Order: sequence, then C-alpha cells, then structure tokens
Amino acid sequence: MKSAVVRLTTTATRTLPRWLLFAICIVYAVTGLFGRDPWKNEDAAGFGIMWTLANGHWQDWLLPNLAGKAITSSGPLAYWLGAISIRIFGGWIGPVGATHIVTVCLLCMSCAFVWHSGYLLGRRAEVQPFKYAFGGEPSSRDYGRTLADGALLILLGCFGLAERSHETTPEITQFACIAMMLYGLIRCIDKPKQGALCWGLALGLLLLAANPPLLVALLISTLALMLVTHELRVKALFTLGVPVLTLIALAWPLAAYIALTSEASPYLYAWLFGNLRTFSGSPVSTLFYALKNLPLYTWPAWPLAAWSWYSWAGLRRAPHIMIALSVISGLLILIALQTHQTNRLFLLLLPALSVLAAFGLPTLKRGTINAIDWFALLSFTILSSFVWLVWIAQQTGFPTQIAHNLARFAPGFQAEFRLPAFIIALFVTGCWVILVYWRLARRPKALWRSVVLSSAGTTLMWVLLMTLWLPLVNYSRTYRDVATQLANHLPTDYQCISPVRLGDAQIASFAYFGKMRFAFGNEDCDVLLRQDTWDYGAPASLSPFVWKLIWEGRRPADRDERFRLYLRTERVSKQWPKK
Repeated sequence: MKSAVVRLTTTATRTLPRWLLFAICIVYAVTGLFGRDPWKNEDAAGFGIMWTLANGHWQDWLLPNLAGKAITSSGPLAYWLGAISIRIFGGWIGPVGATHIVTVCLLCMSCAFVWHSGYLLGRRAEVQPFKYAFGGEPSSRDYGRTLADGALLILLGCFGLAERSHETTPEITQFACIAMMLYGLIRCIDKPKQGALCWGLALGLLLLAANPPLLVALLISTLALMLVTHELRVKALFTLGVPVLTLIALAWPLAAYIALTSEASPYLYAWLFGNLRTFSGSPVSTLFYALKNLPLYTWPAWPLAAWSWYSWAGLRRAPHIMIALSVISGLLILIALQTHQTNRLFLLLLPALSVLAAFGLPTLKRGTINAIDWFALLSFTILSSFVWLVWIAQQTGFPTQIAHNLARFAPGFQAEFRLPAFIIALFVTGCWVILVYWRLARRPKALWRSVVLSSAGTTLMWVLLMTLWLPLVNYSRTYRDVATQLANHLPTDYQCISPVRLGDAQIASFAYFGKMRFAFGNEDCDVLLRQDTWDYGAPASLSPFVWKLIWEGRRPADRDERFRLYLRTERVSKQWPKK
C-alpha cells in the first residue's frame, strides 16, 4: 500500500504570525495559575512537598517528604524546582504563586520542543509535497513551519492538557522531559551529537522527576526504534546519550545514600522497587477506566494521529511516523499495566501524539476538515455560552434554576463581581467571535485551518473558567476554610497530630494553611485527626486515656469527606458510693 501523495501550493503553507503563537502559549500557560489556592488532590499534595522542602533542612532536599511523610512515588526534581522558586519569589508573590512560575516555564518549554520537533520532521525530503512541473509547491522550510504550527495548535487543543498542565505536580516536569526527549531523538538524525546529548539529558532528568518504570519503558521504546528506523544515529546515542543519562540518573541516589545512609536505604528501595507494584497488571476496572477516559483526554490529537499513521502507509518506518509512535507505544504499555485508576500518565502522551497528528493534516479531505471545524465551532460556542450563563446566574440569581443548583453545589458561596476578570473574559470572547467570522468568511487554505478553532476554543474555555468561574472553583476545591476552623480548635500546647485516613492533599493543606504539626510512624501524639466517609465511632481508648471529640467539620462543597479532631485526655476514674 502506497502512501498518499501530498499536493499543496504555497498558499497552504502560510504560517501563523510568531507573535500570535507566543501570545496563545503565554495566555494559555498563565491563566488559572495565580489568584487561587492549591486545589484538592495532586495539586495541593505537590505544593505541600515543595513548601516542606523550601522551609526544611538539607535532609529534606535529599529525601523529599510531606510534613514528615516520605514521598517515593516520584523523584525529587519537580519538588526541587518548586522549592527553589519559593525561596526566590515566595517573598514577593507568595509560596503558591512562586511554584506556579515553574509550571508556566515548563509548559512553555514543552511547547517549544513540540514546535521544533514538528519543524525538523517537516523539512525532511520524504514528507515533501508533490513537485509540480512549473513550480508553485512550498519550500521545505515553509512546509516544516506549517506542520510545526499545526503540532503546537493540536497540543494546545487537547482537552486533557488544560487542568493537568496547570497543576503543581511532577507530571508537568515529566511532560517537559518527554517533549525534550522527543526533540532529541529527532535532532539525532541530522545532528547526532547534539541530539544524543539532548536525549540523554532528558531521560536523566525524567528519572529524577519520575520513577524507574517510566524510564525503563522509554528506553525499551528507543531500542525498538533503533531496530526499525535506520536514519537514527545509534552510535551517538550509546557513546554520548547513555553516559549523560547515567551520570544524571545516579547523582541524586548516590548523594542521598552517602549523606544519609540509614534513612536513605529504605527510601531509595521504595522508590526503586515500590513503584513496580503500581505497574504489575491492570484489573478490568482500571483498564476500562483508561479506555473510557483516554480518548476524550487526548482529543483531538488521537484521531489525527491515527489518520496520519493510516495515510502514510508506505512510510510507516520513516522518522516522522516511527519516532513519535515509539514514545506513544511505550507509554501506552505502562498505562495498560497500571493497577489504579488514574490519568497521570495520559498527559505524557500528548507531545508525541501532537507531532504525529500534525502529519495527518496535509492528507485530510475537505469534508473532514469542515466536520472538525463545525464540531469545534458549535461545541465551544455552546460551552462558552453556558459558562457566561452560569456566571450571570451567580451575579443576578437568574435563571433561578441554575442559581438554585449552584447554591446546592457550593453551599455558602458568595459571588462577587470582579472587574478585571470580567474584562478579560469579555475580551477573549470577542476574539473568539472574530476568529469564527474570519474562518467562515475568508475560508483560509492553510494546513492548520482544521485545528485553529479547536486550539482557540480550548484556550477560550480555559480562560473563561479561570476568570468567571475561578472564585467558585477555588471555593469548591480548597481546604483553606476547613484548615482555619480546625486550627482554631487545636490546643495551643499540643505536641503533634496523628493523621488517620488523611490524603496527601489534606495533610499538605492543613500543614500550610493551619500551620499544623503532623507526625507519622510510632511517635506518640496527643491529638488525632481522622477523615471518615461515614461515622466509624470514636477511636479506641488507651488504658489511662480516652479520646475526646473537640471538633467536627467538612468542606461545604464535599459531602463525602468529614473530619473529626480528637484530643487525648486522662480517663476519669469512677467514684463508687460508700456503703
């Protein structure tokens, strides 16, 4: 089966203005990161570890922990970056805002690697359009830039990128490392030394930001790539890339073991081998979760990537198909082996999927392009109108049914009018209207026309949610109020708090907002904080003591969590009546 012949003219490779691409990336990256608290689950947990390191001792930097609880699910790199940013910028914009500076930089860096990956592959001879007898076909440089623009727009248009890329978690650091690794493999074709160094640096940093199973999966995928793609310079990868990878990967474990042998041994063992249990085989429910959520999370990249693989049937071993496909395959195998329902690895698929998807754009039929455009136009117009309607209900109480549902969803929430947020939301909505008019009136011929509405629509939705809905979302996902109430009921002279069934996000939020002292292990604490989904009854009493309930509460927007605070008090002896 031969590959589809690409027939294009110079008008189809008209590139987007550089300033517009930069503006889209910056607006997308910055929106939703400032003016809010750390949110429930991974966002708050990641921030808590960074905050612990920034305010801790040098031992905490070698063995990252959350208020004393060892964290071995990932390496320390992401926490180092966040803690350094807190040390530098925390005094100016606060610890939370300081960690978000790192997130912005990593997301923009990832976008740059994806763009350059698409550009380098798009200049290769085997993917160039058909050459006409009298000229008129685009140059390889213009064609490469157009495909790079398409790859970046597809990445920004992915539904799953929005929230995950704006969280303070190790995944955004891993995301940047995989984008760098992808670029290094592509660069290794024409500049072997530079590409090999970039590949080795990326994988070394990835291990420091993740765990060994992820590194092993990507190493195996690289070895498989070497067997099927002859353009890859294998010698440079082994002589330069592998030594750089080894040097970076061993730096932290050796330093931790030498400095803190007794404490580091169980910590490093859990990091090296404990994570293997999370990839020991996927139960049916977990596999079903991935099959159900992965297509929506990676939309619209995955159908375009599948079309690219299909339409380039005669060149499936070529670098523009096989390099991205090798990275995707390694990550999909890990996702299939997960033992828990989580979408953490989904984000890591997006750089390679976006680059592969870009090569499906030149072979799309006009009907398919129109279908993608109309789907994006209708869906994002309806969704953005709904966001505005809910905001109007917050401010005015009309429509009454929506206002009533909001009151049930977030009891006690008081909406307030914020002029800067309103102006920004109004501006981006106007930009969307202008873009839609331009797309329908001008009918541009450029390759990226089929994804510009998708990426712009995703950006529109994220900006609207993080301006008009930010107070509501922040109210429903922060632990600030609960932590304040809890701290007000703590005795001033308590020794420490023993957490029972508390998640990492709750421990991090309570430690940060309430300045609480937690203890883990066998330490004897005089206060116990317990999370219950239903009433388990009071904790078992110790011989000379009993646990006295001194506070009970929950977040208004969460009916499943309930926190109970107990204080250890002396048992009151029974007084028997005299005969």
